[in-house]
Amino acid sequence: MFLLPSDQLAIFARGTSRRSEYNLAWAYSRAASRQQLDRLLDDTLEILDMPRMRSELAEGLKARGYRLKSKAGGGWGDSRAVPHVELDGISPSVGFLLHLVDARGVICSGPNEGNESTYVRAERWVPNWKDTTPEQAEPKLLDKYLGAFGPATLADFALWTGMYVRDAKAIWSRAADRTAHVDVEGWKAVVLGSDLPELQEAASDGPEVRLLPFFDSFVLGHRSHRNIVDEKNHKKVYRAQGWVSPVLLVDGRARGVWSHVQGKRGLEVHVTPFTRLPSKVSSQVREVARDLGRFLGSPEVKTTIA
Repeated sequence: MFLLPSDQLAIFARGTSRRSEYNLAWAYSRAASRQQLDRLLDDTLEILDMPRMRSELAEGLKARGYRLKSKAGGGWGDSRAVPHVELDGISPSVGFLLHLVDARGVICSGPNEGNESTYVRAERWVPNWKDTTPEQAEPKLLDKYLGAFGPATLADFALWTGMYVRDAKAIWSRAADRTAHVDVEGWKAVVLGSDLPELQEAASDGPEVRLLPFFDSFVLGHRSHRNIVDEKNHKKVYRAQGWVSPVLLVDGRARGVWSHVQGKRGLEVHVTPFTRLPSKVSSQVREVARDLGRFLGSPEVKTTIA
């Protein structure tokens, strides 16, 4: 899941349209009638002219004459029965339709209805919506990626966008005149050429200490993660079943994990460093924890480092 400024949604969605095409190509290969599937996608986009829950999307399709059947397939780890649309040769779930229509239009989240999410076409929801083409969006998306996560490699960019490397390479290779190759302690990667002077002159009074939350974007932008955490502690950050732990970050490197509990007595922050922390770093950890307490409205903060 990506959280984006609304004025950059078109760049992201159109810039990663190659990924959406994978799902559509898979569906075309199994559908007995391409025209039948195309009509389903067109009808789905029409129904999403206002925020709709999945159940509302299903009812809208049923009203248009589609046969629906309830089958298991609520998603990863969810065995609930959900509505599937019965077509010749293929039976996509209503949730999977949201992935298929991404190859046609741009959809985004609307306001929740209780515990249920809603979905809506971006041009009917985002103020001052400005669409773009994949050809225009792809170089802009790569520039934004490198500006946020560079130095990075082609493999990093492919993983972040969800593309096959061959498709990411087509975008990457067209940026040769805007990028610069760098060597970071033996790791060869690329940055935006416009960022290189600032990176070469960068300095820090240090140490810079951050308490990153679950699944923070900083730790999700690269494939190997060796630029963030050493191999010995990798599984403490990148855990089984796709979980990514809250990270104690010191000068851009993972130096531990942490958790917090907020109760009537205030906020308790527990930090588990990978190795013993210097006293200056420990002091800054407590300062950052107090700032977290301010943000959460808990004036009393107890920090444990062990």
